Amino acid sequence: MSPGTYQPIGNYGIIGNLHTVALVSMAGSIDFMCFTRFDSPSVFASLLDAEKGGFFDISPQIDDVETKQLYLPDTPVLLTRFLSDQGVAELTDFMPVKTAETNCVLVRNVVVTRGKVPFRMRCLPRFDYARAEHRVEGGPHEVTFTSLANSQSSFRLMSNVPLVIDGKDVYAEFTLGEKEHAHFVIESSSDEVKRSVDDALHHYTTTGFDNTVNYWKTWVGKSKYTGRWREMVNRSAMTLKLLTSFQFGSTVAAPTFGLPSVIGGHRNWDYRYTWIRDAAFVMYAFLRLGYQEEASAFMQWIEKELGAIDEVGETLQLMYTLDGERELPEQELNHLEGYRQSAPVRIGNGAYSQFQLDIYGELMDSIYLHDKYHGAVTYSFWQKMEPQIEYVCDNWQRADHGIWEVRGEECEFLQSRLMCWVALDRAIKVVDHRAFPAPVERWRQVRDDIYRDIYTNFWSEEKQAFVQSKGSNTLDAAVLLMPLVRFIHPHEPRWLSTLEAIEQELVSDSLVYRYRLDSGAQDGLEGEEGTFSMCSFWYVECLSRAGQVEKARLLFEKMLGYANHLGLFAEQLGRRGEHLGNFPQAFTHLGLISAAFDLNRRLDSFQEY
Repeated sequence: MSPGTYQPIGNYGIIGNLHTVALVSMAGSIDFMCFTRFDSPSVFASLLDAEKGGFFDISPQIDDVETKQLYLPDTPVLLTRFLSDQGVAELTDFMPVKTAETNCVLVRNVVVTRGKVPFRMRCLPRFDYARAEHRVEGGPHEVTFTSLANSQSSFRLMSNVPLVIDGKDVYAEFTLGEKEHAHFVIESSSDEVKRSVDDALHHYTTTGFDNTVNYWKTWVGKSKYTGRWREMVNRSAMTLKLLTSFQFGSTVAAPTFGLPSVIGGHRNWDYRYTWIRDAAFVMYAFLRLGYQEEASAFMQWIEKELGAIDEVGETLQLMYTLDGERELPEQELNHLEGYRQSAPVRIGNGAYSQFQLDIYGELMDSIYLHDKYHGAVTYSFWQKMEPQIEYVCDNWQRADHGIWEVRGEECEFLQSRLMCWVALDRAIKVVDHRAFPAPVERWRQVRDDIYRDIYTNFWSEEKQAFVQSKGSNTLDAAVLLMPLVRFIHPHEPRWLSTLEAIEQELVSDSLVYRYRLDSGAQDGLEGEEGTFSMCSFWYVECLSRAGQVEKARLLFEKMLGYANHLGLFAEQLGRRGEHLGNFPQAFTHLGLISAAFDLNRRLDSFQEY
């Protein structure tokens, strides 16, 4: 990548080790990496400031190069191929899965398969979101980068080709003939035990590679999904796994921060945290695919957070850090220009202090499914969860900020009320299943009161549809969740007319807006967004459940065509079909899995007749 330029957000692949990830461009440059955790400060962030952010680039020094990028099947091992008349070369990027006993490592291998190719490597880290200076020591085959602001923030770069220190950066120029290799390994250097350079390079490029490939192939092999679009479902499942912390069992909404949903606008948020809503839906996807260990780890994380609530009246908040901290103060990094001048770049997320009622429903639904299919909910766990259900009973009528985290006034949102109904409905099912003592009669009464309130007060005669909030005429794609959570039958007339209204106002072919600001919706922010890909998959699943199977299949397969070259999705798609927002986004990929699961099942039944 030329200095000062930006690759499209969709031009990246993701590699990771279940603690953090790196984004690798089609040009062979790592332009984003937080080290050594998802929520650690960035060391490479040229995706957010091409001049100042820092990057780790390996590129052939020849003209007229074509690049192609692919994953090794059933793994997140990424191959970038450089094709030219002068030669063909391949760059392999991966991160060995990090356990408690191993370091955080990034491996980059270059091999020439045809001809003779000159290369240049540039490693330009910028510590602490490009706010901290650093020093470089060592050579010629090992250098250490250390932040001057935090001596614990350091890593060593090792290679079998000579490394040249130039100020605070490191370069290498080398030429490879056929079957010749160059290896580059970044390893966290805070650990006391270190291998020698030769041992480290050999271990990570041979044993480390084999272990990484075997780990992921074994993990994917545990999936119970054997239906249509299996490759895309597996890729989505691996993406969700890559966004899930091995250490804590929590899942980040996306591994990036500051990527815009409106180019040049202000909708630039930090998604490197655990939303109760998003993580609960991720666990639902894992449960559907048969990944019980991931679901159990999340339940342990949730139990820990529930156990930490010891003040009278305190409840779960909508989001946490990976390790369960509650404070996520929002900051603006004004020294970074932002992706294509989309500023401000933010870290932290001020939405953590918002009031959002829907999280209890998403969480309770995942607890119910975990209890029903894979693992018993213990009474000690339930004793921690029951006060949250009581809180829903007492507060379901309150206005809140809703699933979309509007930065304007609180409102009585349909989706928030819907998920309060889900919280009570699933809680009743769990206590009935386990015969736990609970005020079930009260819960049933409140559940039914919520149902009547939604059915009566969130229905617009003018629109002939369920609407975003009480008393409004605004349509919102979040109502697509109504049949998905079994609140309403997908063939009920009121639902079918709602679906038709959504199609008229929010749907363009397979693309779905979450709401339209030009139709009266307010979210307290400026700029018209793109379409939300997760809403597109909700729409497909609604069509499938409503019996419009062939239409659902057509739109689903067309939607798959909007994935990037590796099968990854960001949060949104812009006017040109370009990926926008933080990337890749968990919510989109779990929506894909859910839609594929339902549609595949109904297609099987459809073909039996």
